[in-house]
Amino acid sequence: MKKFLIVGLGNIGEKYENTRHNIGFKVLDHFANQENLTFETQKLGDVTTYKLKGRTFLLLKPSTYMNLSGKSIQYWLTKEKIPVENLLVITDDLNLPFGSIRVKTKGSDGGHNGLKDTQNTLNTNKYNRFRFGISDAFSKGRQVDYVLGEWTPEETAKLKERLDKASEIIKSFGLAGINNTMNAFNGK
Repeated sequence: MKKFLIVGLGNIGEKYENTRHNIGFKVLDHFANQENLTFETQKLGDVTTYKLKGRTFLLLKPSTYMNLSGKSIQYWLTKEKIPVENLLVITDDLNLPFGSIRVKTKGSDGGHNGLKDTQNTLNTNKYNRFRFGISDAFSKGRQVDYVLGEWTPEETAKLKERLDKASEIIKSFGLAGINNTMNAFNGK
């Protein structure tokens, strides 16, 4: 049985629930809702398991807050004996237009503190990541307010279709592999 760790980055707590920075949590919540899965609070995060065609997907929403995500990711990789190549980290990206998708096998943290901590904790930048574009529609000096701000009504209207696409990406990652997933979904 092949196992995969799918991590949605975000911050715990009601005040962060509908913020752009929490798109990782939102993607996993949408996926869980579609598949009738329920998250349980466990060590360092909320976890649920999804099985499909001989594969097990462990979905994780770290409870360590964004800037310390690596601790939770490392714990669950080790506990479940999941190789780092079967890890997919879902995060927001200011450098991509809203709703854009970029799946990569490695890269820089791009100034994202959750990715920075993950890279430092895993001691590598070679792990799969799924960046969800939130755009950079903020004025100078307003980045924190923007990423921790809530979706606009226009964004909210388009979000469901993007979240459906994100669910397809998660399944594709486990079933078709990272390279086929990149080819099928990047730029879509």
